[in-house]
Amino acid sequence: MHVIYGGTFDPVHHGHLRLGLELKDYLGVAQVHLVPSYTPPHRGATGATADQRLRLLQLAIADEPALAIDSRELDRGGKSFTADTLRQLRAELGPDCPLVMAVGTDAFAGFDRWRQWQEILGLAHVVVVSRPGPTLDPQGVPAALLLKHYVEHGSELKSSACGRIVMFAPPLLDISATAIRQRLAEGHSVRYLLPWQALAEIHRQGLYGACPAVEL
Repeated sequence: MHVIYGGTFDPVHHGHLRLGLELKDYLGVAQVHLVPSYTPPHRGATGATADQRLRLLQLAIADEPALAIDSRELDRGGKSFTADTLRQLRAELGPDCPLVMAVGTDAFAGFDRWRQWQEILGLAHVVVVSRPGPTLDPQGVPAALLLKHYVEHGSELKSSACGRIVMFAPPLLDISATAIRQRLAEGHSVRYLLPWQALAEIHRQGLYGACPAVEL
């Protein structure tokens, strides 16, 4: 089974990393692949460049073998569409390997607005991770897809290559990349919200308005 978890990681923080490990344990895999997006279609410009965000990720997971980085969306450039990434992975993995992507409930609520969304379940399984935010409209397309493709546990994803949806409610750390960027810009401490290696690099480069002179 090949598991991916995408996002802007702008910047990466402990909430991202903890979820990666929760997915690893829940799905019974050796590794979860973090896929940083180049230009996310759903939001404006990122606060750090693609190279800077990749560097922070590399520092953050350097001592964690259960997490790996898949930089294909950064390498590809342009807007990062999930369907493109899944087609590329499916071509590499072959038709029989279970491919799993994790998305938050907030993102899944707008699933039918994704580019070429109709193709996604023909390429991968979807793990919908419970998060605060928009809930599914019971009359909407995402809710209908969930009802049609739902399975009760992630272990059931191993028996087929794609096409199933499972709900997952791990314990989550209430940490927001948006709040981290805001605190850095305002000169407030973000210590213990993200790995110290990444925080040191943020201050070294002065990312997100951080002052290099601020004590970590």
